[in-house]
Amino acid sequence: MTAKLLQSELVYDRWLKLYRCTLLMPDGRTEERHVEDHGRAVAILPYDEVARVAMLITQPRAPVLRAGADPVLEVVAGLAECDDPADDARREALEEAGLLLTEVRFVTAIWSMIGISTEYMSLYLACYRPGDRIASGGGASHENEAITLHEVPLAMLGAMVRGGELRDAKTLILVQRLMLERPDLFA
Repeated sequence: MTAKLLQSELVYDRWLKLYRCTLLMPDGRTEERHVEDHGRAVAILPYDEVARVAMLITQPRAPVLRAGADPVLEVVAGLAECDDPADDARREALEEAGLLLTEVRFVTAIWSMIGISTEYMSLYLACYRPGDRIASGGGASHENEAITLHEVPLAMLGAMVRGGELRDAKTLILVQRLMLERPDLFA
Protein backbone atom coordinates (compact mmCIF):
# COMPACT_ATOMS: atom_id res chain seq x y z
CA MET A 1 0.00 0.00 0.00
CA THR A 2 1.17 3.53 -0.73
CA ALA A 3 0.38 6.55 1.40
CA LYS A 4 -2.89 8.37 0.65
CA LEU A 5 -4.19 11.85 1.35
CA LEU A 6 -7.29 11.54 3.54
CA GLN A 7 -8.00 15.20 4.23
CA SER A 8 -6.65 18.62 3.30
CA GLU A 9 -7.85 21.64 5.28
CA LEU A 10 -6.93 25.22 4.34
CA VAL A 11 -5.65 26.89 7.52
CA TYR A 12 -4.02 30.06 6.11
CA ASP A 13 -4.69 31.98 2.89
CA ARG A 14 -2.76 35.11 1.93
CA TRP A 15 0.22 35.32 -0.45
CA LEU A 16 0.58 31.59 0.08
CA LYS A 17 -1.78 28.92 1.27
CA LEU A 18 -1.08 26.58 4.15
CA TYR A 19 -2.91 23.28 4.42
CA ARG A 20 -3.18 20.83 7.29
CA CYS A 21 -3.20 17.40 5.68
CA THR A 22 -4.05 14.02 7.13
CA LEU A 23 -2.21 11.13 5.49
CA LEU A 24 -2.91 7.42 5.66
CA MET A 25 0.54 5.87 5.87
CA PRO A 26 1.46 2.52 4.25
CA ASP A 27 1.38 0.78 7.66
CA GLY A 28 -2.19 2.01 8.35
CA ARG A 29 -1.29 4.87 10.75
CA THR A 30 -2.53 8.41 10.15
CA GLU A 31 -0.12 11.33 10.24
CA GLU A 32 -0.68 15.09 10.15
CA ARG A 33 1.50 17.20 7.86
CA HIS A 34 1.47 20.87 6.84
CA VAL A 35 1.84 21.83 3.19
CA GLU A 36 2.70 25.28 1.81
CA ASP A 37 1.20 26.06 -1.59
CA HIS A 38 1.86 29.20 -3.63
CA GLY A 39 1.78 27.69 -7.11
CA ARG A 40 4.26 26.80 -9.80
CA ALA A 41 7.51 28.68 -10.32
CA VAL A 42 10.22 29.26 -12.91
CA ALA A 43 13.93 30.01 -12.78
CA ILE A 44 16.30 31.01 -15.56
CA LEU A 45 20.05 31.48 -15.88
CA PRO A 46 20.77 34.11 -18.55
CA TYR A 47 24.37 33.98 -19.78
CA ASP A 48 26.46 35.81 -22.38
CA GLU A 49 28.64 33.25 -24.15
CA VAL A 50 30.83 35.93 -25.76
CA ALA A 51 31.56 37.92 -22.58
CA ARG A 52 31.46 34.67 -20.55
CA VAL A 53 29.27 36.12 -17.81
CA ALA A 54 25.92 35.23 -16.27
CA MET A 55 23.28 37.60 -14.93
CA LEU A 56 22.37 36.76 -11.34
CA ILE A 57 20.59 38.64 -8.59
CA THR A 58 20.52 39.21 -4.87
CA GLN A 59 17.47 40.39 -3.00
CA PRO A 60 16.37 40.55 0.62
CA ARG A 61 14.95 37.14 1.54
CA ALA A 62 13.14 36.93 4.87
CA PRO A 63 14.11 33.28 5.53
CA VAL A 64 17.79 34.06 4.88
CA LEU A 65 17.64 37.12 7.15
CA ARG A 66 15.82 35.15 9.84
CA ALA A 67 18.56 32.51 9.70
CA GLY A 68 21.18 35.24 10.12
CA ALA A 69 22.85 34.31 6.83
CA ASP A 70 24.50 36.52 4.25
CA PRO A 71 22.64 37.49 1.05
CA VAL A 72 22.42 34.64 -1.46
CA LEU A 73 23.40 34.89 -5.12
CA GLU A 74 20.49 33.55 -7.19
CA VAL A 75 19.30 33.05 -10.73
CA VAL A 76 16.27 35.02 -11.90
CA ALA A 77 13.10 33.34 -10.63
CA GLY A 78 9.45 33.91 -9.88
CA LEU A 79 5.97 32.51 -9.79
CA ALA A 80 4.41 31.06 -12.91
CA GLU A 81 1.40 33.10 -13.97
CA CYS A 82 0.47 31.70 -17.38
CA ASP A 83 0.08 28.32 -19.09
CA ASP A 84 3.57 28.31 -20.62
CA PRO A 85 6.40 28.33 -18.06
CA ALA A 86 8.84 29.46 -20.79
CA ASP A 87 6.81 32.67 -21.17
CA ASP A 88 6.95 33.14 -17.40
CA ALA A 89 10.73 32.70 -17.48
CA ARG A 90 10.99 35.36 -20.21
CA ARG A 91 8.78 37.73 -18.19
CA GLU A 92 10.86 37.25 -15.05
CA ALA A 93 14.09 37.86 -17.01
CA LEU A 94 12.68 41.17 -18.25
CA GLU A 95 11.29 42.25 -14.85
CA GLU A 96 14.27 41.24 -12.72
CA ALA A 97 17.25 41.52 -15.09
CA GLY A 98 15.98 43.87 -17.80
CA LEU A 99 16.71 41.21 -20.43
CA LEU A 100 14.51 40.57 -23.46
CA LEU A 101 15.07 36.87 -24.11
CA THR A 102 13.53 35.32 -27.19
CA GLU A 103 14.99 31.82 -26.94
CA VAL A 104 14.93 30.00 -23.64
CA ARG A 105 15.91 26.36 -23.26
CA PHE A 106 14.12 24.04 -20.86
CA VAL A 107 16.48 22.08 -18.58
CA THR A 108 14.21 20.25 -16.14
CA ALA A 109 11.41 20.71 -13.62
CA ILE A 110 11.95 20.03 -9.92
CA TRP A 111 10.12 19.90 -6.62
CA SER A 112 12.02 22.70 -4.92
CA MET A 113 11.06 21.87 -1.30
CA ILE A 114 9.50 18.42 -1.58
CA GLY A 115 9.00 17.92 2.16
CA ILE A 116 6.87 21.00 2.75
CA SER A 117 5.80 22.73 -0.47
CA THR A 118 3.87 22.01 -3.66
CA GLU A 119 6.23 24.34 -5.56
CA TYR A 120 7.16 22.69 -8.86
CA MET A 121 9.80 24.78 -10.61
CA SER A 122 10.68 24.77 -14.31
CA LEU A 123 14.36 25.57 -14.91
CA TYR A 124 15.73 27.27 -18.05
CA LEU A 125 18.97 28.45 -19.63
CA ALA A 126 19.11 31.37 -22.06
CA CYS A 127 21.89 33.05 -23.97
CA TYR A 128 21.84 36.85 -24.11
CA ARG A 129 23.81 39.64 -25.78
CA PRO A 130 24.39 43.23 -24.60
CA GLY A 131 21.60 44.43 -26.94
CA ASP A 132 19.08 42.24 -25.10
CA ARG A 133 19.41 44.48 -22.04
CA ILE A 134 16.45 46.78 -22.75
CA ALA A 135 15.45 47.80 -19.21
CA SER A 136 17.05 48.39 -15.84
CA GLY A 137 15.57 45.29 -14.19
CA GLY A 138 15.30 45.21 -10.43
CA GLY A 139 11.88 43.55 -10.32
CA ALA A 140 8.32 44.66 -10.92
CA SER A 141 7.67 47.92 -9.05
CA HIS A 142 4.50 46.62 -7.38
CA GLU A 143 6.39 43.62 -5.93
CA ASN A 144 8.91 45.72 -3.92
CA GLU A 145 11.67 43.13 -4.42
CA ALA A 146 14.74 45.41 -4.03
CA ILE A 147 16.70 43.30 -6.53
CA THR A 148 20.37 43.97 -7.22
CA LEU A 149 21.85 42.67 -10.49
CA HIS A 150 25.23 40.95 -10.68
CA GLU A 151 26.94 40.12 -13.95
CA VAL A 152 29.25 37.34 -12.74
CA PRO A 153 32.11 35.84 -14.77
CA LEU A 154 31.36 32.20 -15.57
CA ALA A 155 34.87 31.18 -14.47
CA MET A 156 34.06 32.63 -11.03
CA LEU A 157 30.72 30.79 -10.93
CA GLY A 158 32.50 27.55 -11.83
CA ALA A 159 34.96 28.11 -8.99
CA MET A 160 32.05 28.80 -6.63
CA VAL A 161 30.43 25.49 -7.64
CA ARG A 162 33.67 23.56 -7.12
CA GLY A 163 34.25 25.34 -3.79
CA GLY A 164 30.74 24.67 -2.48
CA GLU A 165 29.98 28.40 -2.29
CA LEU A 166 26.63 28.59 -4.13
CA ARG A 167 23.88 28.38 -1.50
CA ASP A 168 20.77 28.36 -3.68
CA ALA A 169 19.70 24.99 -5.13
CA LYS A 170 18.10 26.25 -8.35
CA THR A 171 21.19 28.34 -9.07
CA LEU A 172 23.52 25.43 -8.38
CA ILE A 173 21.53 23.13 -10.67
CA LEU A 174 21.50 25.59 -13.56
CA VAL A 175 25.17 26.56 -13.27
CA GLN A 176 26.18 22.89 -13.09
CA ARG A 177 24.06 22.10 -16.14
CA LEU A 178 25.73 24.88 -18.11
CA MET A 179 29.14 23.62 -16.91
CA LEU A 180 28.28 20.14 -18.24
CA GLU A 181 27.03 21.42 -21.59
CA ARG A 182 29.55 24.20 -22.18
CA PRO A 183 32.71 23.61 -20.13
CA ASP A 184 34.56 25.91 -22.57
CA LEU A 185 32.69 28.90 -21.12
CA PHE A 186 34.13 28.27 -17.66
CA ALA A 187 37.82 28.16 -18.64
